[in-house]
Amino acid sequence: MTNISASPPAPSFSWPKLDRGPVIVALLMFVIGSVVIGQVVDLRQTVLFLIGGLLGATLYHASFGFTGGWRRLVVEKRGAAVRAQMLMVAIAAVVFIPLLAGGSAFGRPLAGAVAPVGVSVLVGAAIFGLGMQLGGGCGSGTLFTVGGGSARMLVTLAAFIFGALLGTAHLPWWLAQPSLPSISLGTSLGAPLAVIVTLAGLAAVAGITVLIERRAHGGLEQASKPKTRGLSRLLQGPWPLVGAAVLLALLNIATLLIAGHPWSITYGFGLWGAKIAQSVGVPVETWTFWTAPAQAQALGRSVLFDITSVMDFGILLGAALAAGLAGKFAPKAALPLKSALAAVIGGVLMGYGARLSFGCNIGALFSGIASGSLHGWVWFAAAFAGSFVGIALRPVFGLDGFKK
Repeated sequence: MTNISASPPAPSFSWPKLDRGPVIVALLMFVIGSVVIGQVVDLRQTVLFLIGGLLGATLYHASFGFTGGWRRLVVEKRGAAVRAQMLMVAIAAVVFIPLLAGGSAFGRPLAGAVAPVGVSVLVGAAIFGLGMQLGGGCGSGTLFTVGGGSARMLVTLAAFIFGALLGTAHLPWWLAQPSLPSISLGTSLGAPLAVIVTLAGLAAVAGITVLIERRAHGGLEQASKPKTRGLSRLLQGPWPLVGAAVLLALLNIATLLIAGHPWSITYGFGLWGAKIAQSVGVPVETWTFWTAPAQAQALGRSVLFDITSVMDFGILLGAALAAGLAGKFAPKAALPLKSALAAVIGGVLMGYGARLSFGCNIGALFSGIASGSLHGWVWFAAAFAGSFVGIALRPVFGLDGFKK
């Protein structure tokens, strides 16, 4: 006999908290932005804007940043975040390298994130790595934390923009220093072998993190059980690192196919800085960097035509939406003077370093290595070395360093 008085099963979805204001504003901005971008530019640009939103939500919900992951490996000897990064690059590389070798897809020309290997990359990447430990975030990390409402990271972003602008002023001098030409593994070795070599390199990095972690702790760290499940976890997080790595790789592949080039972040910062400087009378249009045809065109028209800028806007809004859904938008936190100073110095160093080294952790490392570019590997090594120095300097600014 059925017990009709039994309580119904508990719903699988619950929403204990929600920051309605940020959620409503973010959704409205996505709608308005999509319409405006579609009218001013085209539908393709709108799709890239929305892809940026998905990137921002993924980065936020998984707390997928390079800065903290590298610091955890160095300080705590935990490598899960770095292994997730290597997985992300590996998935993209398996698709990128053959596509780029073909030169086009669906009738659209494709260009990889391939750049020269020289003094500018070595110095710029090292400066970036140092700066990201002081600033508290990498290129993608700065955007998604600002989108999540962090006041400190807003300071870092402002300084990042200034540093990127300064880098455009000095880049011609740096490019005159000793350098090898752009080296593409896909071109040099052929796509199949280039994929194998790239995957072997990424596996080696992941393997080293496993050895470090097992030697320090006797085993690998197990992911904690999530407090939310199903739809609640999807909308509120946290998302698993591995799942986020797969999704970020797929979104970068989509970017390559739709934009014709991989995901990048920091070019937009330099453009924003140049437009701001131009608006207050600084003749940036006469600087060598901004006289090149592509840069002059970008400087002379709306930022909505710039793919990197539009995707950056999407990342900010996607992270804001994710933070609002999780009820974590704009956590109140004090900003001590030393911490603010570190944010300024770190931001300037990241902006300047990214311009010198042809990108940040996304444009140079992720998209660079996935494109088969040798400069991506050089950037990785130099930035990690700089990050090590940055960790050592953090206590000067009242931040945790090698000791918690």
